[in-house]
Amino acid sequence: MVTIGVIGTGNVSAQYFKGVREFAGITIGACADSDQARAQHAAAEWSVPRALTVDELLADSGIDIVLNLTIPDVHAEISLRAIQAGKHVYSEKPLAVSLSDAHAVLKAAAERGLRVGCAPDTFLFAEHQTGRKLLDEGVIGDPVAAAGFFMGRGPEGWHPNPAFFYQPGAGPLFDVGVYWVTCFVTLLGAVRTVTAAARASFPERIAGDGRRIPVNVDTHISASLECESGAIATLISSFDVQGHRLPRLELYGAKGTLALPDPNGFDPSVRLYIPNGAEWVEQDQPYNRAWRRGVGLADMANAIHEGRPHRASGELALHVLEVMHGIIEAAHSGKRVSIESRPERPPLLPLPVPAW
Repeated sequence: MVTIGVIGTGNVSAQYFKGVREFAGITIGACADSDQARAQHAAAEWSVPRALTVDELLADSGIDIVLNLTIPDVHAEISLRAIQAGKHVYSEKPLAVSLSDAHAVLKAAAERGLRVGCAPDTFLFAEHQTGRKLLDEGVIGDPVAAAGFFMGRGPEGWHPNPAFFYQPGAGPLFDVGVYWVTCFVTLLGAVRTVTAAARASFPERIAGDGRRIPVNVDTHISASLECESGAIATLISSFDVQGHRLPRLELYGAKGTLALPDPNGFDPSVRLYIPNGAEWVEQDQPYNRAWRRGVGLADMANAIHEGRPHRASGELALHVLEVMHGIIEAAHSGKRVSIESRPERPPLLPLPVPAW
């Protein structure tokens, strides 16, 4: 059994507290937060044995992996502290705000023989693993293109503390578009170049309680990603759209099209279209549809035990971060930006489904 210590018990933590329960090989042994009362509340709500301070959790020899659920601005700081304490770390996305900090996290872990994992792990959900399996089997032929659309009105209408969404390290690209970029990479291979356009449409937002939020990030981004496979992926990520009817994620091949669900949502459908056949056909899914947030963490824990690479890796997260920074650079420079990192495409989850 691998014991997890959670640092950061804010809004996203509930998904992990719930999701980790689906896996027999990992358990949450303690949680901590800069707000001790919030950590105590989370421990009581989710039956976590101990609510500790951050320092206490990092010093606890019984914690094997730190699950870093802090806000983006301190992801690198907490991850580095966990590594310095001799613990593996699995971080919420992004791996860091800056590329230099992300490199520092991976370097520190490598020097100590420790693992770094990072969300999003939604590409390991049943729907997207099914899509990857069909793609690898050649069902739609050689991939030609892909398209993904995340467009909404912004989080200020529903999130209790929305200000950080409009600061560097968040925004519609780094906070939500990251799910699509990760899926593009795990489906089509590493990204070679990017071009983009972006804007911050409104100088401030109004939170639900009336607070004014200054906007310090682009809030509408349109990008084109040239992948190693030769496929060209189109991504629109926006907090400025009142409503739309575009698809969430589609893959276009020489022989057909795959429609996959929102990689940040819970639509269970995978649909296939092949010309001259039936219309869109719902596909059977051989993977475990109960697995949600935490599957990347469970895979990492199992990989440590088996001595193999884990799928939601720090190297993958670094590449995705470089792609996102490249998108913003391309948008503001008006130039095509080359991406240097080249992570391995994570292998499919095995079948039959592992008993983690």
